[in-house]
Amino acid sequence: MKFTLKYTTLALAVFASSASAFAPTSANVRAWGVKPLAATEGPLLDTNFDDVDVSRLLGYNTVQKIIKKNASKAKKAERAAAAPASTEAAPASVKSGLKLIISGAPASGKGTQCEIIKEEYGVVHLSTGDMLRAAVAAGTEVGLQAKEAMDAGKLVSDDIIIGVISDRLKEDDCKTNGWLLDGFPRTPAQAEALAAAGLEADCFLFLNVPDEVLVERVVGRRTDPDTGKIYHMTFSPPEDDAVLARLEQRSDDTEEKVKVRLEQFHANVDAVKGSYSDISVEIDGTAAPTDVAKAVGLAITSKVA
Repeated sequence: MKFTLKYTTLALAVFASSASAFAPTSANVRAWGVKPLAATEGPLLDTNFDDVDVSRLLGYNTVQKIIKKNASKAKKAERAAAAPASTEAAPASVKSGLKLIISGAPASGKGTQCEIIKEEYGVVHLSTGDMLRAAVAAGTEVGLQAKEAMDAGKLVSDDIIIGVISDRLKEDDCKTNGWLLDGFPRTPAQAEALAAAGLEADCFLFLNVPDEVLVERVVGRRTDPDTGKIYHMTFSPPEDDAVLARLEQRSDDTEEKVKVRLEQFHANVDAVKGSYSDISVEIDGTAAPTDVAKAVGLAITSKVA
């Protein structure tokens, strides 16, 4: 017991004698930019060690380096705060009410890019396929004619859809917000009909994808009849078994029929692109959707900014 008491007393004495090393001084207070505390009698111990004499702990030279480094950072922060707003030119913005056409073979990725363009630019997305399928579902005369052509793997004739599209583009929402034609015009005659109606586009986007990639994309494509969402049995199958069970394949999404559609597409696409040679931009449609979207944005800006 006496031994323990003896060394405990000695430890307390050593601590008390070294306490002055941690007493704040005017030198270290000013060096660290700390506001001096009110004067008190005797050394003031900082039990949180916020104001220790770091010069004694780290060495004078080390402390001076730290002070200079902190002072340099402070000056940089002050200059940054006082600097005027950046005058760097912002990326060129495009006008409102854009008039766009996107073209590509079946399964080239037009649907995905149309959604992105619609969200980015606020244009009215006009898909001839959607309108024709709506007409088929309604059983109209035009719809029945369209169904017969689609079931045979052929493109719907010009006279079935030109009037529908032309009238739609003249409606108020298209005039105000602009429009995005998805897959139209598909033939030189349709392009001429648009021009004759005074409906001119600002930019013609063409998604280029090799035929073998297109066939693979098409034959694995399935549609959820309840939501209209499109899945792919290889690339993006549904996770829900109930959704998987109700998926449907379009009657023209077979390898035989898609090859017929591709032949007809290639027979017309060059002539259509020729009608818009001054505003046409070709984009690699095999890239990831986000990369294709970036290329689309640059293409639009290049033509209408």
